[in-house]
Amino acid sequence: MKNIIIPVFTVIFCAFACRAYASDVPGRELSLDECMTMALENNMSVRNAELDVFAARAQKQEAFAEYFPKVSVNAFAFYAFDPLLEIGVTDILGESDFSRNLQDVLTSLGSVCGFDPVYSTMKYGVTATVSAMQPLFAGGRIVNGNKLASLGVEAAGLQQSMTRRRTSEEIEKSYWQVVALEQKKKTLDRLQTLVDTLYRDVSSACAAGLASRNDLLQVSLRQNELKSGKIQLKNGIRLAKMNLFNSIGLEYNPYSTVPNDSIPYIDDIVLTDRLDSLSPPQTYYRPEEEVAAGLEESRLLEISVQSKRLEKKMAMGEALPQIGVGASYGYNRMITDGRMNGAVFAMVQIPLSDWGKTARKMQRYDRQLEKAQNEQEYLDAQLVLQVRKLWLDIEASWEQMLVARESVTVAESSVSELSAYYHAGMSPLSELLQAQTQLQQASEELIEKSIDYKIALQAYLNRCR
Repeated sequence: MKNIIIPVFTVIFCAFACRAYASDVPGRELSLDECMTMALENNMSVRNAELDVFAARAQKQEAFAEYFPKVSVNAFAFYAFDPLLEIGVTDILGESDFSRNLQDVLTSLGSVCGFDPVYSTMKYGVTATVSAMQPLFAGGRIVNGNKLASLGVEAAGLQQSMTRRRTSEEIEKSYWQVVALEQKKKTLDRLQTLVDTLYRDVSSACAAGLASRNDLLQVSLRQNELKSGKIQLKNGIRLAKMNLFNSIGLEYNPYSTVPNDSIPYIDDIVLTDRLDSLSPPQTYYRPEEEVAAGLEESRLLEISVQSKRLEKKMAMGEALPQIGVGASYGYNRMITDGRMNGAVFAMVQIPLSDWGKTARKMQRYDRQLEKAQNEQEYLDAQLVLQVRKLWLDIEASWEQMLVARESVTVAESSVSELSAYYHAGMSPLSELLQAQTQLQQASEELIEKSIDYKIALQAYLNRCR
């Protein structure tokens, strides 16, 4: 017996010690605004959207650099086995008797006087130059490329705003899901109190012979049902919190038996926001065309059409003349002794053979531009429809919440009356337990409909900013 009792007490002591140690770690309170802030700082999608904005700005600076001269440093050196250039008398005067005779004379004198009758050079050489090329006209591609890059920065910023909005909506849904589960748990706690009171009354009545044993068993079954529901809700709350905390980048300890002196236990992290008095939807109405016109999606459609126009102009610029001026200066030792020299130059390039290809390309961009315009017209109407649907969802959620609120009032009255009837011996216990079950269902329905209205309203308000 000692061998059995000692390990059991050891396990119990360790469990209580670990829980007490975990409780020493301070808890944390989180509001919805704090969760939003943390999500916008730590969420992967938001961070990637911010990186896209930085990349678009870098691309704009890259396009702006096309306005400036292109400066390059060039160096070249060679060594040949034989001179690359040899010039004799016949090379200058041509093949003739005179040139051949003169070549023979120079050859004989060269052997006596010690000079080479044939001039040879370029056996080795070195050249190093610095050059700058300034484009003056490139068919409008530089100007249009910078305009296109500016649109890219604006589009990346709009995408970032959309990502932040979607992330906020997801965080809000996760937050209110936790709150809804906690409210349901409180509802079960209140019902548990009612059932516990009923159990004491029935137990006393049973002891006095005024109630049957079956009535007491029915109440006991109801108690166990509520306990099981509370266990499921407790587990659901933890899972919902894990989903929320992972989304906002908050560290937490999911295990009460594994202490951590720096990370709070998940049950010690409390969400502070609750549903306040909700106003009817008419308070927030705005014309759907006005709301749709201010959406980021609407501006992105305009940018898509403008981008196609600029791409068409850039394609046209490939068939236009290109004009540039430049200058170079450097060291040259190829034929003569090494010396410094410089030069200025101008360049005009007129493409002649690409007109047919450019004409086909222009036709392709015309079709793409027409397609973008058609998409803009269609999707603008879809945006209005989306805003209209959001408003209809708000109205439907509000009406459903009112119905659920009325159902709770009716269920509370039913429980109150049946409780009085039961204690007066005018109603069976089964009807009272059934009424309590209906009150539980009505209360949970009211919580869900209130959360649905809050989420639908916030989604609409996010698009009205």
